[in-house]
Amino acid sequence: MKRYLKLFTLLFALVLCHNARAQYVLKQANEQYNLFNYTKAVELYLQAYKKDPANFIIAEHLANSYRLMQDYNNAELWYSTATVMPEVKPEDFLHYAQVLQSNSKYAEAKAQYTKYYAVSPEIDQKQLKVWLAACDSSIAWRRDPRPFVLVNERELNSATSDWGAVKYNNYVVFTSDRINKAADATAKGHPFLRFDVDRPVDKDRYLWTGNDYLRLYQAPIGGSKSDVKPFRFNTDGTDYHMGAASFTADGNEMYFTLTRIPKNQPKDTAKIKTVRLEIWWSRRVAETGQWSKPLPFQYNNEQWSTGDPYISADGHTLYFVSDMPGGKGGTDIYYSIKSPTNNWQEPVNLTALNTRGNERTPFLYNGTLYFSSDGGVGMGGLDVYKAASKGNSFAPPKNMGFPVNSPQDDFAYTLVTDSTGYLSSNRAGGLGSDDIYSFTQKPPPTFLFEGVVYDKKTKEVIPGSTVRLTNTNGSVLEGLSDAGGKFGFRLEEKSNYKIRGERKSYLSDNQTVTTLRADPNVTIHKDLYLDKIELNKAIRLENIYYDFDESYIREDAAVELDKLIRIMKDNPNIEIELASHTDSRGNDAYNMQLSQERADAAVKYIVDIGDINPRRIKAKGYGETRLLNRCKNGVNCSEAEHQLNRRTEFTITKM
Repeated sequence: MKRYLKLFTLLFALVLCHNARAQYVLKQANEQYNLFNYTKAVELYLQAYKKDPANFIIAEHLANSYRLMQDYNNAELWYSTATVMPEVKPEDFLHYAQVLQSNSKYAEAKAQYTKYYAVSPEIDQKQLKVWLAACDSSIAWRRDPRPFVLVNERELNSATSDWGAVKYNNYVVFTSDRINKAADATAKGHPFLRFDVDRPVDKDRYLWTGNDYLRLYQAPIGGSKSDVKPFRFNTDGTDYHMGAASFTADGNEMYFTLTRIPKNQPKDTAKIKTVRLEIWWSRRVAETGQWSKPLPFQYNNEQWSTGDPYISADGHTLYFVSDMPGGKGGTDIYYSIKSPTNNWQEPVNLTALNTRGNERTPFLYNGTLYFSSDGGVGMGGLDVYKAASKGNSFAPPKNMGFPVNSPQDDFAYTLVTDSTGYLSSNRAGGLGSDDIYSFTQKPPPTFLFEGVVYDKKTKEVIPGSTVRLTNTNGSVLEGLSDAGGKFGFRLEEKSNYKIRGERKSYLSDNQTVTTLRADPNVTIHKDLYLDKIELNKAIRLENIYYDFDESYIREDAAVELDKLIRIMKDNPNIEIELASHTDSRGNDAYNMQLSQERADAAVKYIVDIGDINPRRIKAKGYGETRLLNRCKNGVNCSEAEHQLNRRTEFTITKM
């Protein structure tokens, strides 16, 4: 009896130790989450989820973290988990809808917006109509794209955030949070260029993203990555970094956003400290060609933020955004006029353009104001709008449509000529978080491309499928198949495209098309075939072999696992179980253990080599419990019959 009591005591102690460890990890995760250190929080929450998959806080905080890091595929995955739990909150439905909209899933987004409205009586029906209209308009805009060609400026962009490109003399000046050792060596402080409050101040990194803080960079127009250098000017005696610059037409004045780290800030970075955005300006000294010491805009205030400055060509009008009291929403657009005594007059709110949401990055060109907003009828996130001047105000703004706008954030729209300029976006297919795109507005190209989306098995047409074409130059076209499953695009000459067809409940189809040797008078035709997902139906991976009594991945098996990695990357919302099976020869318990080790090895390969979220894939060894033929213990079978049972399969368990 004593022996059993000791064993029970030991097991109880192990359980207590396991629970204590789980609670410690969750406590650490919550601490990082509350400090807005989402990169570290995600890592810890994923560990905690393995130990406590029914914990709502873990699922919700993972969803929120991924959303705020703009990883919308993972955010969708976790909101789909959180919103079916009993503890779900109304705002989770709203965030789920926004994430679905960012992932171009407009029908599903409308359902979640409606659900949010149903559980949030304080939301007026007018706001619901805006959300639903945005989803419907997005579908229409994608079916009828505007004549813009966008090109990812790969020589400017990095794996982090790059945005706010403007032309300055023969250079492009832009903002980036790339890690730059040279800039780090001369840096004296670190900024925030978000209009958010209660963000932690860290010595070296912006905890939100885990990247460096934002700085200005420059590169000669048409240059290469090696030509990108920090933008240099007189910062002697100051303590900040900057971004979002604007120059007068003569290039002699510069206005920009910055944050200054207070000298008396707490040394304990675990404590939250709010740092406001400010606008500063500098003048280029003609005699020396150097920039003067920056000076503050007179309407900066420690109680609110000012940022995203645009200075008019003559330097007499400053447009900017602020969350100062008296506005209509989060951040509003204001303008201020310089008086004859060189003082700035009281800012004026552009009420005709502002919404209850956030307006950002104003830019004036030939009497038309371009800006971004998340408060109007848009495709998702920030959309670019334009408003023509009308006396002392502006006409109602118009959405710029697709492809200028995407389901993600599109902002910092600037023109260099009447038909060319720059745009910033975190749309799918970029190199980093936010990327800089150049655009050209021109008549549609002459190459016609069309096709039909079919069900791979039934050969029935699939209406409402998303068809996305990505040019090797980085430009993206996107549309939906019509009621007959048909789609069509106009392509650029001498170009290669990757085509991807998607529809909920189907695996995507990926093809290629080229205009290199195409006849402009002949329509290019290629159909897409989507495979209907059947949940929990085993799909065999061919040629997955292991050496006798081993579980490591051989090269020939890796080829097949690479195909599964591609399926998971092309279909970022599916979750799978990867199962390994043995034949009946050998000890039953040993076969079960060996099959589990083989399944674990295959999953580890997929996670490590494919960079697949481990949340999406589960390893399961079945040993000899699921034989496909008669070859049970004691039955004499051929090697070929035994080989049929030695297999690796995957089943899609969630989509």
